[in-house]
Amino acid sequence: MTAIRTRVARGEQDGLPAEVTSFVGRRHELAELKRLIGISHVVTLIGAGGVGKTRLALRAAEEIRRTFPGGVRFIELAALEDPDLLVPAVAEALPVNEHSTRSPLDALIERLRGRQTLIVLDNCEHLLAQCAVLVDTLVRALPELRVLATSRQALGIAGEQILELAPLSTPTPDGDSAVPLAESDAVRLFAERAASVVPGFEVTEENEDAVAELCRRLDGLPLAIEMAAVRLRALSVRQVLERLDDRFRLLTGGSRAALPRQRTLRALFEWSYELCTEQERLMWQRVSVFAGCLDLEAAEQVCSGDGIAREDVLELIAGLVDKSVLLRRESDGMVRYCLLDTVRQFGRELLAASGEETTLHRRHRDYYRKITSRAWAELFSAAQQSWMERLQRDHANLRTALDWSLREPGEAETGLAMTAELLYHWSGYHLSEGAGWFDRSLAAATESGEVRAHALWAGAWISLLRGDCTTTLARLEEATSIAERLGLRVTLGYIAFLYGMAAVSGGDLEIGMRRYEEAEAIHRAAGNPMGLALALNRLALANAFLGRPAARDLAEECVALCDLYGEGWHRAYALLALAIDAWNRGDVRAACAIDNESLRYNTAMGDQIGMAMNLEAHAWFAAGEQKYERAARMLGVVQTCWQAVGARLAEFRYMSRCHDECEAMTREALGERAFQAEVARGAALTREEALEYALLERAPAAARGPAPFEGRIAPLTRRETEIAHLVAEGLSNKDIAGRLVISQRTAEGHIEHILDKLGFKSRAQVAAWVKERLSEHADGRGADGASGPKSGPVSGGSKPAARTK
Repeated sequence: MTAIRTRVARGEQDGLPAEVTSFVGRRHELAELKRLIGISHVVTLIGAGGVGKTRLALRAAEEIRRTFPGGVRFIELAALEDPDLLVPAVAEALPVNEHSTRSPLDALIERLRGRQTLIVLDNCEHLLAQCAVLVDTLVRALPELRVLATSRQALGIAGEQILELAPLSTPTPDGDSAVPLAESDAVRLFAERAASVVPGFEVTEENEDAVAELCRRLDGLPLAIEMAAVRLRALSVRQVLERLDDRFRLLTGGSRAALPRQRTLRALFEWSYELCTEQERLMWQRVSVFAGCLDLEAAEQVCSGDGIAREDVLELIAGLVDKSVLLRRESDGMVRYCLLDTVRQFGRELLAASGEETTLHRRHRDYYRKITSRAWAELFSAAQQSWMERLQRDHANLRTALDWSLREPGEAETGLAMTAELLYHWSGYHLSEGAGWFDRSLAAATESGEVRAHALWAGAWISLLRGDCTTTLARLEEATSIAERLGLRVTLGYIAFLYGMAAVSGGDLEIGMRRYEEAEAIHRAAGNPMGLALALNRLALANAFLGRPAARDLAEECVALCDLYGEGWHRAYALLALAIDAWNRGDVRAACAIDNESLRYNTAMGDQIGMAMNLEAHAWFAAGEQKYERAARMLGVVQTCWQAVGARLAEFRYMSRCHDECEAMTREALGERAFQAEVARGAALTREEALEYALLERAPAAARGPAPFEGRIAPLTRRETEIAHLVAEGLSNKDIAGRLVISQRTAEGHIEHILDKLGFKSRAQVAAWVKERLSEHADGRGADGASGPKSGPVSGGSKPAARTK
């Protein structure tokens, strides 16, 4: 009863793995568990490994999820080895994205306050003391919270209700009608799983005695029964029973009832291990070095060699999947292989006994070192999103690789390099945890070279995002010393950029912009596109906020640079600057279209800060168009977004006055009661509903008078406008590339962006659209849709005070 597949979609209210096999038995236990959850703050489901605790907990959570309006969250702890990461792991699952110096625990409590939520903590036994302290702290602070824990041992805290899960019922040895064969849950489970392995399998008069004996000898343990059923691919029920008998007699040496249940489970796994081929046993040992899950490429890289040929890895993995040693999980067309915690621990003990543990840990670390290096090298490219997704999938393995590097003598420098290369992984998804890795790795690695300089400025970025200016400045000072001594120009560019971020976060926008300009010049001279894009988009945003014309040129250069490399994340922030610039010029239609393009990418990346800024801009745009109900509702959406992030990021806090003006204007227009009602409606929207509301609503253009053609057609950038003109002239992609002295691939990428922005499917539609825009321009209507007197962004024709120095 252990085959589950994780189903946690970004933005879901609940995150429960989907059941992919039938749920057998446990009717009374299920009813009792649901009753206990209804009357107790903490319920711990205890029992032996493999007895089905996780499956029962999931079924109970699924059946009562509607009684928890705050959601049900399933948090798997088996892959978490560092006790210090328990709180960040729980916070991540909720999710809590904290951007302040308050502790992760305080942020977690604040996130859950006032919410009727059920948290399922699975596999607590290896973090028992830490789980006990965390759960006790949470339930004392949050009276509406319920916690369901699974463990081999009770947490041992006040108010805890314990439900011990016994094995499935088995037939009595003498055929007593008290537990008939047909009513045995263990037999039912075996029959169902066997039928999935051998189509048409049934419990018959010929095999029922062997089936009954097999289930009894396996103590009714679901995991054991399922693994036995898998063996029917090669053996009969009687043959499986005979092999099992040998294993159990070897390990018990007497009454099995007198031994701890964990010992019985160990016997099962030793038996399963004996059933594997020699190479499968070796593979089992080696895959146990992974945390969480692995894919085939990782298995080939880490586990091959010294007895296993690379070309044999697939067959060996398939063999372990067949034997239920590995669980096959498929998501988005990708297959990964996961180990149950007990299977992993059994394999690791064997690996340690083999003398290969250090070798395999080094191979594992080296593999993920290559992953982080490639991810960093290709971060500013079309592969950006796929790399970020991959790092998320391998998060547990990255933790393991980092931990080993920082514990193993002589390996700290590699751990430091990996920590630095994961900068965007930490800043985008695991901020608090990333801060901990930087603290630890910078303390462990003492060599004063290029790797440390990289880690120092990257670590300064993380500490700055968390509002720790003291640590930020200390790290930047040390990084500057190393970079100047070694002549590291690119590093100096990032340091200048971060000094700019620090200045802006401290409220000095002009000094910050000067440091951004310094960073821009350094990265431009060094030919570093990612650093240049960072400086350009921050300068563009600041200039757009101030209403300066330079914003558009800066943003468009950033977009063109990103398009050249196929990059999207930095591009999304530059698009936000273009949207604000269009709004400044009174072109709300273009502003909404551009902001939506930015919003879509930030949503795809899971960038909650970027999404919050995009949605914030939508509220401003609506107020500027006097669409006050929409503005108020968007303010409610934004309120929820910033609460999820933890706080408005200091780096962009200079935009808060636009928010305040928008809110004041909307409140005055609607009246307090109507304003609060609309804000509440927006705050109540789910993330999907909020995104749909923002993306599908189009602000109509205001009445317009003539305006000059400015060399671009909204919502296209100037480069895209230029290419659209060439398409209208009938040039091919190759001809366009030759005319503009760019690669054909770049030209094709620009045309794809044009089609996406305009919602067209063919070049002919683009040509017709360009000609229509030119006709409008000739008639005095304005090719960029921005004609007539310019209306102010929020407050009519005057700029908000927030935008003036």
